Amino acid sequence: MLLLDTMACCQSEETKEQKRINAEIERQLKKDKRDARRELKLLLLGTGESGKSTFIKQMRIIHGAGYSEDDKKSMVRVIFQNTLSAMQSMVAAMEQLDISYGSLQNENYATYIKSIADLESATTPVYANNASNHTSSSLARLDPTLVEALHSLWADPGVQECYERRREYQLTDSAKYYLSDLSRLAQPGYVPTEQDVLRARVPTTGIIEYPFVIENITFRMVDVGGQRSERRKWIHCFENVTSIMFLVALSEYDQVLVESADNENRMEESKALFRTIITCRWFQSSSVILFLNKKDLLEEKIMISHMVDYFVEYEGPQRDAQAAREFILKMFVELNPDSDKIIYSHFTCATDTANIRFVFAAVKDTILQLNLKEYNLV
Repeated sequence: MLLLDTMACCQSEETKEQKRINAEIERQLKKDKRDARRELKLLLLGTGESGKSTFIKQMRIIHGAGYSEDDKKSMVRVIFQNTLSAMQSMVAAMEQLDISYGSLQNENYATYIKSIADLESATTPVYANNASNHTSSSLARLDPTLVEALHSLWADPGVQECYERRREYQLTDSAKYYLSDLSRLAQPGYVPTEQDVLRARVPTTGIIEYPFVIENITFRMVDVGGQRSERRKWIHCFENVTSIMFLVALSEYDQVLVESADNENRMEESKALFRTIITCRWFQSSSVILFLNKKDLLEEKIMISHMVDYFVEYEGPQRDAQAAREFILKMFVELNPDSDKIIYSHFTCATDTANIRFVFAAVKDTILQLNLKEYNLV
């Protein structure tokens, strides 16, 4: 009898311990569920130069701390490098496209531009009046000779013709923006504006995470490199993704890939990547939001470069940005093999803060509603 009592007592203790463990597991599961609802992982995907990093910058401006004076000053050299590199690209293209300069002086300026191996040789450090230690963070000023050369070349009719034919070579989208405002950039003590920072191009290598909080919910936005060489690193970002935010540059319909030796069309590459993403098993439970970006550049380009020349299936009118962007949207939506999966789409201009503020407000509401549904809270 004593043995039976002892066994019953042991079983009772084991049962109590098991119940305690089960209750602890339940509590942890509920906590994990609450935490999962409070942190949403947004994965930014797209080919190179589609605007992913610019989108991250906008989130920092709209929902983060923005850019301090020091942050802006730290971008001076990047902006100067973007400006110089843009002109060097056009000077090289002038030879390839067999375009003549409007004057002998500009031919000489072009030779000078080609000779600049690095930015340091074409800038002068600018130190604060009270700065006794000249650090690498000091501001720089463009050399007056370089400024004159850039001004003169940008005004050259041959260079302008070369710019109009930019689809035939690689040129950054910010070229016109910086070169048209060179007098401001060349001012002593120049400090970039937010728009200058948004336009600055630094290729993303590796993975960059930017968390920000809206209404007590953390949005963790992950930006990955868009070039082919960077895509192998994406696999590390695939777990627990709430939403895929895929960016397409509307203006790339007539451009070729930087990485391609076969003149592959950039938009075809973007379509192929989008098809891969939406059929990937990792993302079956992730919502997909398609940003058709650079609508401003499309509106400018469509007037001189006709969609049908690159996509023969286009049947819309020429010089019609609205028809062109709707055609591009249709091409991407039709890549979705799952009729039950909704592709949420938005036309955007990533350098326009007001536009991105408006669009992301709608995106945020969509993501939150979908997340609530996933946890059976609506």
